[in-house]
Amino acid sequence: MSTRKAPAKKRGRLIFGGAALVLIILMFLSTKIVSTSDSTGTAAGTFSPQQFAEQKYESEIAPDIESRAEDIAVVSKALTADPAAAAKEFGVVSGSSPAVYSVKLKGVAGQPDANGLLPVQVEGVPAEVKVFVQMGPAVNGTAIRDATGKVDFAQFKNQIEYQNVGAELNKQVKKFVLDKMDKATLVGKTVSVTGAFQPINPAAYIITPVKIEVTP
Repeated sequence: MSTRKAPAKKRGRLIFGGAALVLIILMFLSTKIVSTSDSTGTAAGTFSPQQFAEQKYESEIAPDIESRAEDIAVVSKALTADPAAAAKEFGVVSGSSPAVYSVKLKGVAGQPDANGLLPVQVEGVPAEVKVFVQMGPAVNGTAIRDATGKVDFAQFKNQIEYQNVGAELNKQVKKFVLDKMDKATLVGKTVSVTGAFQPINPAAYIITPVKIEVTP
């Protein structure tokens, strides 16, 4: 009796072993190999707003804003006289948003407020118009992204990428400009600022800087 059952047991072991081997092969085929780029969150060929900002800010965007910058008193006078004409002469328009202006200014810094806005008294700007420079920690708006006309929505896959690029460019402002400044020590000092702003509120120009110099 036992000699007849032995082949059956052997066949059973072979079938089980074969099934296990097939299962192992299937598990291997279904396993995703994670590359270094995947593990860092950026797959090869995937757009990175951070990399875009790092590549463009110092090499293109900040220099372009500096080369375009017009005296803020001149821009302010033009905006007061005729906003549409001012936008055409000095601004960069992206879609239906208000124009963005690249400007330079020199004035005496005041006390920063709780939001990190540094007031600057600028000669030639009407007294009813307040000039502020964003000093962080938060840098708001998309003035840096939109100031040159070289960063356009059509370059990106969707609105999220477009917005993220704006946020990453603001981080470059913090890295290269604001992290080097101590806004608490600027009160009463003369500052020269180059940057960009969007006159959403005609009574307050909020400048995002690409360059700040301090006169003791």
